[in-house]
Amino acid sequence: MEKDITLELHEKVLIKLFNRDSAITFFDIGACEGLSSVRYNSIFPNSKAYVFEPVPNNYKKIINNIEKFNLKNAQVFELGLSSEKGEATFYVSSGNPKNKEKPLDNSTSFGNKSSSLYKPSKTKEVHPWLEFNEEITIKTDTFKNFCLDQKINTIDFIHMDVQGAELMVLQGAKDMINNINSIWLEVEKIELYENQALKEDIEQFFSDKDFICLLNKVNHIAGDQFWVNKNYFDNLDENTKDYLVKLKNRTQLKSNLSSFVGNAKLSLKQLFSSK
Repeated sequence: MEKDITLELHEKVLIKLFNRDSAITFFDIGACEGLSSVRYNSIFPNSKAYVFEPVPNNYKKIINNIEKFNLKNAQVFELGLSSEKGEATFYVSSGNPKNKEKPLDNSTSFGNKSSSLYKPSKTKEVHPWLEFNEEITIKTDTFKNFCLDQKINTIDFIHMDVQGAELMVLQGAKDMINNINSIWLEVEKIELYENQALKEDIEQFFSDKDFICLLNKVNHIAGDQFWVNKNYFDNLDENTKDYLVKLKNRTQLKSNLSSFVGNAKLSLKQLFSSK
């Protein structure tokens, strides 16, 4: 992957938080095909990656991509991080939307990105083309156990895409949450998966653990948030903090507008469908 890539918004935050030459440690949880890890490694070439993916076919694709892009400091684990150690049922997604030949990130499928520890609920209402035709049993462990086993004391950044199981992963960190500097994750406003934690639950957790939300890109259904440990944030230089606070305010306004427009469209749709 090219070094001079166009940075996404959260990646611009990352290079404000960490020097690009730093040997940062990051976790890619729910890595699917591992392309996010490849991308982060291109931004932080001295980084060390711990990559987690419980679906066997996706795990094999990660191994291939690690070799293809020559990621020397990446370790891949066929494991689901959760709130308990053991085994769990995993609902495997598949399918492709009509008129879509290939995902924008050059991965091989759209549908393999929505697998979850939780049974689908309104997922197919939002994405009717998605299919959940397979249930498998996966190995699970907690974040805290994994870090103890691997003798990991600090994580600089976590990319988490676990389709409704975010709170389970975070709860499994226990006191290790204090040693995580930043987290980028997807959250939902509606129950895409049965009994999943929603946006307000995630925000309450982070607030209780003394994290600050730097980016909020959640619309009326779902979206991404970037959280940073307040202790880490407080030790940044004043120019960096000023930049991040201004960016936070701009993205919050856009998120509010997106939610307002989305809710208005949804209300109109429900109004006309009821007639």
